[in-house]
Amino acid sequence: MRLLGIGSRINHPDYGKGVVTNVTSKHYWVTFIDNGLETINLDSEFDVIEAADDDVDTVSFFEVERSLVDILKKWSDVTELVPIADKWKGGKLILEPGDAGLQNKEVPIDTFFHKIVMVRDRLRVMEQKINSSNLGESEKIDLQQYITRIYGSLTTFNILFKLKDQQFVGEKGS
Repeated sequence: MRLLGIGSRINHPDYGKGVVTNVTSKHYWVTFIDNGLETINLDSEFDVIEAADDDVDTVSFFEVERSLVDILKKWSDVTELVPIADKWKGGKLILEPGDAGLQNKEVPIDTFFHKIVMVRDRLRVMEQKINSSNLGESEKIDLQQYITRIYGSLTTFNILFKLKDQQFVGEKGS
């Protein structure tokens, strides 16, 4: 039996997808996307998604952490911390109907911004799933163009983002 090294990615029938974060003489310590940290026997049934070398001394904690964060971003809805621009903190979004007899709706802008970030992150997950799917290349390109257009439609909300590299980017002008 070949031992998996730290950073190996597996798919366990009970716990789902995870990353090996430690190896002992009898167990793998695996951080699963949906179930957190679990210890499983070395001879447990699971599929290996990507094996890392079993030379544990050559992998730093930083590399394992970075791999885990990358995997969580790829396979889940886990979102990064995205700060709102300082000028909008504590603000509110006021929706005023055209009919003067109807009441305004006020929404904390932080809540609205969080929803925008969730849309962005779910679009990214959809994009990754399309790219890793069994669709034909022309179908992938068509769907990718739709996603790019959606990003472009959402650039209006870029004023809310504190960091430019976290903003929406649509098609570049020619």
